[in-house]
Amino acid sequence: MCSGKSTRASRSCPQRKRLTNISVNRKVVELMIPALLIGREGSQGFPNKNIYPVLGRALMEYPLLAAQRASQVDDVYVSTDSARIKDVASRNSTQVIDRPDYLCTKDALGEDAFKHGYHHIQEVSGREVELIVLLFCNAPCVLPSQIDEGIRVLRENPEYDSAVTVSRYNMYSPIRARKIGQGGLLQPFVPFENYPREMDVNCDRDSQGDVYFADVSLSIVRPRCLENLEYGILPQKWMGQKIYPITQEGGLDVDYEWQLPLAIHWLQEHGFADESAMVVPEEQFIEHV
Repeated sequence: MCSGKSTRASRSCPQRKRLTNISVNRKVVELMIPALLIGREGSQGFPNKNIYPVLGRALMEYPLLAAQRASQVDDVYVSTDSARIKDVASRNSTQVIDRPDYLCTKDALGEDAFKHGYHHIQEVSGREVELIVLLFCNAPCVLPSQIDEGIRVLRENPEYDSAVTVSRYNMYSPIRARKIGQGGLLQPFVPFENYPREMDVNCDRDSQGDVYFADVSLSIVRPRCLENLEYGILPQKWMGQKIYPITQEGGLDVDYEWQLPLAIHWLQEHGFADESAMVVPEEQFIEHV
């Protein structure tokens, strides 16, 4: 095994085992599994969130390091328009994709940035993408072992479209959701008559069973999901339809400053300490054979 004590820029591990090529019509095609992080300048809810210092590292370094330490990931890319994000990426020996202006507005969708980055990677690498690891710069709750698990599951189950991290948030069950309606009064966000009659609706947050949310900490998808986004299920169409859940507790993407304590709690629970030297916790970043 390769120890997590290696330098932050280290990418090589001779013990890695991966599917490197396939034969198509008697022609050998080299395969790759890239990781793609996306993040842009100009966040309104939490300015500079992607590079905000958390436990001695920029927030975006956590998913970046997880991708670098996953045993099956070949290359890591960051798609952005931000000079500061590019600086962090370069400092971590990560390849940068210039995110075009039309994908950098507040209305631009992440799925379109992922699709753009995927096509760029294919073009510059000259290799076929077997799977692609999709990450957000503001979603730090991901480990190399989760990436490896998702890749293994997709290789074993070719009918699956993707493998994604999900977190259980029973307190946010749809039956608890409300909106402010006419007269400024609360109304059910989804009218109760739209729920199945057999559903037990009461004030117990667990009465409807476990409620899982795709926490967008990690999505591993097949190329077909990005090549045909309309095939996917809303709202995260890049995940396709047959989605394998990688369950965890408390995963989230940080869109507001008040969410930082939740992310810090997750990181500390998984062995990260406040290290100004940016030392990677060995127990989390050991590369598995």
